[in-house]
Amino acid sequence: MSIETIQQESLNLTKGSFDSFSQYITRELGIKMPRSKISMLQGRLRKRVRALGLTSIEDYQKLLFKSSSNKEELVNFIDAVTTNKTDFFRERSHFDTLIESTLPQLERSARKPSLFNLWCAGCSTGEEAYTLAMVLSEYERLHDGFDFSIFATDISQRVLTKAQTAIYTEERIQDIPTELRKRYLLRSRDPQKRIYRIVPNLRSRISFDRLNFMNENYSVSRRFEVIFFRNVMIYFDKNTQEKVVNRLAKRLKPGGFLFVGHSESLAGLDIPFESVGSSIYRKS
Repeated sequence: MSIETIQQESLNLTKGSFDSFSQYITRELGIKMPRSKISMLQGRLRKRVRALGLTSIEDYQKLLFKSSSNKEELVNFIDAVTTNKTDFFRERSHFDTLIESTLPQLERSARKPSLFNLWCAGCSTGEEAYTLAMVLSEYERLHDGFDFSIFATDISQRVLTKAQTAIYTEERIQDIPTELRKRYLLRSRDPQKRIYRIVPNLRSRISFDRLNFMNENYSVSRRFEVIFFRNVMIYFDKNTQEKVVNRLAKRLKPGGFLFVGHSESLAGLDIPFESVGSSIYRKS
């Protein structure tokens, strides 16, 4: 057997090691990791092995699970195994509903706040949070006295850094309406760079922070009128979904709204919500 073959085999993920990683990912992150994902996980772990100058996935496993000083690498591991698909104005009908129905209902209520707080839970690289900021800024332009603040969280430090930078390629911004692009995006002064940055006054309306939905208690002091928790539950089993949604409910004001992804449902969960629209729920 050649040295090259031995080195390649050391970078293969055995079923035993996969089970250990899978159990950890499910326990700590709430993410389902079935055997069908073994090739995907192997590819992502190999990148971490090479980045650290290790020789095998087994060595990486020992570093991650047996070292007492592995907090920094745990962050890198989480970044490696989480999926961060997102787009500007993804599932656009939710933003229409927010402006045309949800906000007017909240403004008419007896509990009308002086500041509308929204939580973008699972914000990834920021597209959803900045979409919300654009939509709410447009609403603010037409409604005197309206003010808002957005709190955006994700478990991945890598995507949070990207979100805070607020720089996107021309390809990424194609779904933003032309008028909003003119108002809320700045193009690079370098004509060779087809990149854009969100304007400062929009960036200032959003605060980003790292949060793991699997934590028993969320270090979130404020309460919210609206929470966007979209396309996150699809990675959780039913038991985890119920626990996480109940934790979110504690941070939502009475009568507040929870938006989930179009492919997601809260049906069958023991939670304090009633359905009020397509993948939209109100706290009862």
